[in-house]
Amino acid sequence: MSKRVFAFNYILKSTNGDVLDASEKNQPLPFLEGASQILPALEKEILTMAEGDKKHVTLTAEQAYGPQSDKMVMDVEKQELAHIPDLNIGTFLQLDLQNQTKVVRVSKISDTHVTLDGNHPLAGQALEFDVELVLVRPATANELAHGHAHGLHGHSHH
Repeated sequence: MSKRVFAFNYILKSTNGDVLDASEKNQPLPFLEGASQILPALEKEILTMAEGDKKHVTLTAEQAYGPQSDKMVMDVEKQELAHIPDLNIGTFLQLDLQNQTKVVRVSKISDTHVTLDGNHPLAGQALEFDVELVLVRPATANELAHGHAHGLHGHSHH
């Protein structure tokens, strides 16, 4: 079976109805089937849809970004980050670790320490998606070779 490209509009909400994110108007989000570009549980639901279908999808925290992990939180001495101007709670920092880059969020600042949280900002939360599938098409050879969708019609380049 050949892989396909799907494009969908979405509104992402918390379980209490707060809008957390949404696709841009008239700019549906394309993804290549099976390329791990969107949450696997959301992709599974979208793959069952046909063009024009609308669906409400609820994901548990485990199906979305997983539970909060204490292992992803660390305290560093404030002086180690003194070179960063305007360091505030909520600031995102990119850490270059041995073989990877990790994005962390400043979650707490004391007189002596800064707490860095490497959990995804939506970890520990159930999420609700209102999805409208607007396009399904076969993937192009270039998309298959590159492992991602090249826009709605397979012509966008990077």
